[in-house]
Amino acid sequence: MSASETLLDGITARIISTRRAETQILERVSDNRETPPQKTIVFVHGNVSSALFWQETMLGLPRDLRVIAVDLRGFGGSGSLPVDATRGLRDFSDDIAALFDELTLPAAHLVGWSMGGGVVMQYALDHSVLSLTLQAPVSPYGFGGTRRDGSRLTDDDAGCGGGGANPDFVARLQNDDTSDEASTSPRSVFRASYVAAGYTSPHEDIWVRSMLTTSTAAQNYPGDGVPSENWPGFAAGTAGVLNTMAPRYFNVAGLVDLDEKPPILWVHGSAHAIVSDASFFDLNHLGAVGVIPGWPGDDVAPAQPMVSQTRDVLDAYAAAGGDVIEEDWEGVGHSPHLERPEQFRAALLRRIGYAD
Repeated sequence: MSASETLLDGITARIISTRRAETQILERVSDNRETPPQKTIVFVHGNVSSALFWQETMLGLPRDLRVIAVDLRGFGGSGSLPVDATRGLRDFSDDIAALFDELTLPAAHLVGWSMGGGVVMQYALDHSVLSLTLQAPVSPYGFGGTRRDGSRLTDDDAGCGGGGANPDFVARLQNDDTSDEASTSPRSVFRASYVAAGYTSPHEDIWVRSMLTTSTAAQNYPGDGVPSENWPGFAAGTAGVLNTMAPRYFNVAGLVDLDEKPPILWVHGSAHAIVSDASFFDLNHLGAVGVIPGWPGDDVAPAQPMVSQTRDVLDAYAAAGGDVIEEDWEGVGHSPHLERPEQFRAALLRRIGYAD
């Protein structure tokens, strides 16, 4: 499948050269680039994906809006620059800020999915935004290695970061594997983890191709790991995508203290395998259920209550004067915008205050 074959009718791609990166964006062919920020929505994808995943959502939105989907560095058609994990997700959010400068876009409505939810939360800490829509976002305290209050389990973030990536999955990304012959193939991972059981799409080949755009170059995906004396024997490194969400580098709970609080929509599903209070991507949870041997117990290595953490932070945000809407959809997995497209678009339009 060529790059042009991954674009749906009505979507176009272009590269924007910024002071930081060569960044690819997707747009609708008919959109007016002079549309004001109040009617501009920018979509940010998650880990092991790209802007291609947003195409159906973009095409279904009203035509008087301007919609843009961004490829983060190392994904899609953007350059695979190194990712400094010690900055958390700031390499990505700073790239978006540089993109907005080139587009002469002072602010916009931001939509972030999974890791992209963390990117837009970090962006909101550093820049003005009109609203935030968080779809199945990473916890404000990162991925793995924290208690409910966000406190870290170990000083080295054992069990977090690049060392936890499945090497066969990484190899299949490198080898452009589009098959479903193994549970670790990108297509199988998409079916098992990105969406709930029963989801089908005529565009599945595009979603898989999107996953395969993930750069596995040094300091991209997954990132490095270091030995640890703590279970399960490794800890977060300093470079690469997975390490950006280690709790020592990433914490956006400071949203609660923003003087100007953008309205927030939080959309997530009950059938979520990735961002969950019992995530099958959290090694501590896998230890607790016996998938990984030697688990030291709940007092030492409890599973991260990701959804509860997000709810706690957003409840505090609302108590401090913020406007938060939570939508928890029964039977939906990691991708509400794919699984319930009309419902997702309607919720987004309500959140940005859209009126014809």
